[in-house]
Amino acid sequence: MGSRASTLLRDEELEEIKKETGFSHSQITRLYSRFTSLDKGENGTLRIPELAINPLGDRIINAFFPEGEDQVNFRGFMRTLAHFRPIEDNEKSKDVNGPEPLNSRSNKLHFAFRLYDLDKDEKISRDELLQVLRMMVGVNISDEQLGSIADRTIQEADQDGDSAISFTEFVKVLEKVDVEQKMSIRFLH
Repeated sequence: MGSRASTLLRDEELEEIKKETGFSHSQITRLYSRFTSLDKGENGTLRIPELAINPLGDRIINAFFPEGEDQVNFRGFMRTLAHFRPIEDNEKSKDVNGPEPLNSRSNKLHFAFRLYDLDKDEKISRDELLQVLRMMVGVNISDEQLGSIADRTIQEADQDGDSAISFTEFVKVLEKVDVEQKMSIRFLH
């Protein structure tokens, strides 16, 4: 255990990942190479805390991985990256009876919502919005200005008068935003 040979991708694994994530064979191979270079323990996993390198890193990690989990294998890593894969033109007319692609608009919106819903109660409160805004802007904006932004955001989004933003309200606010493009990362082919 622990040798590079024991963590090589098998053809059937590669095909399953390709089908599940939509990545091409060459993209998976390239990402696998990157994954193994980050795998310091050479055990086929990455330590999740090491992935949280930006101000929202912890939020991103919590949106994708169950609480208490501190490692991710290559398959989980690929499923996570697939959420950020751009939607190709040939994917827009996929089989409606099949599973929803990981990179669908709906999945991207659920991911973005989970970044703000810190207590996982299916609502974004003013306090949660303030915490995430603070993470994003740091000390560049005063607490008073952040409070004003949070109040205005909730006032504009809240349709049922509960002083919070539900997922449905969140989706409504973002209906004209090109989420598919803004939440995509171009991966080399």
